[in-house]
Amino acid sequence: MHKPSLTIVHVGPFMTGLRVGPKHSVQIKLSNGLIRRGHLVLNFADRDVARASSLFGSRKFGRRAVNKALLAFCRQHCPDILLMGHADMIDAETVAAVRGIVPGVRIAQWNVDPLFEPDNVQRIRNKLGVVDKTFISTAGEPLDLMRAGGHAMSFLPNPVDFSVETGRADLVSNLPNDLFYACGHPSRPLREICGREWNMDEFIGFVSSRLPSLRMALGGIEGRPHFSGARYQQVLETSAVGLNISRRADYYLYTSDRIAHLAGNGCVVAIERATGYTDYFSEEEMLFFSDLDELIEKLARLSAEPDMRMRTGTAGRARYAEHFNEQAVAQFMVDVIMDECHPEAMPW
Repeated sequence: MHKPSLTIVHVGPFMTGLRVGPKHSVQIKLSNGLIRRGHLVLNFADRDVARASSLFGSRKFGRRAVNKALLAFCRQHCPDILLMGHADMIDAETVAAVRGIVPGVRIAQWNVDPLFEPDNVQRIRNKLGVVDKTFISTAGEPLDLMRAGGHAMSFLPNPVDFSVETGRADLVSNLPNDLFYACGHPSRPLREICGREWNMDEFIGFVSSRLPSLRMALGGIEGRPHFSGARYQQVLETSAVGLNISRRADYYLYTSDRIAHLAGNGCVVAIERATGYTDYFSEEEMLFFSDLDELIEKLARLSAEPDMRMRTGTAGRARYAEHFNEQAVAQFMVDVIMDECHPEAMPW
């Protein structure tokens, strides 16, 4: 049994003021969850440290400095756990050196990008030789393939945190937005939806043609500005249904972390059955669809029946928080890292 309060150095793309970042980020929620479980968490913003260490504010030219800074940081604080999330500025050699500086330290990495991106897979593999555990937001066969060679890997759900997702769209009957959708770019890459690749400008146009009275809040579509900061949260909590579309749906349980933003704010999550989330949520808790006709039919019904939509949003929010709240996810990670839970366990 590990001691009740651990010191954890958490390395990732945290906000320091050098760059504007989203408050809904997974790294913030994981640190919140770890702190709320009684641990001391020292966040280390590798990208901003690299920028600040470079004369031109360039991460590339600050790489050597940030690796040196992390070693000094760990030497100073002697963490029980070194946890890294998308810490791409930190070299594997630096991680290995931490073990020499802090005897007995446990080291883990987490990643919430898809396993169908070869570059992302390579980034994960780059540190497999120096970490004890790896957490990935994909499960099933893709994760099993990553375990080849005996690597200890676990499924990492996208956590919800009610200090971040503060809205209650499920408690409001007359919302200004019937449907929310946002993306970085509508066509790069194309999204595979129900077996067909779509430019999202065209997909939203299709939905609009089938449901012309549907009021939509759209970010990044047809040249519209992206939602960010407080505006992003405001739109989430005033939207009835959120379209949760990732690049593809056939990697078990992989989804954008937007699923947590939507569910946590009481929006009904519209998601393909092929993602596998029907294993955790019922038809009364999310809007599942297998083809576009089913999606259109259910969007029309929820738009016309706010009481049903509110019940679905409330039930989905509660179930998501029951399974995937920030404290449960953080504690699972600690238990796996400290060898008190098997990496392949799925307590969700």
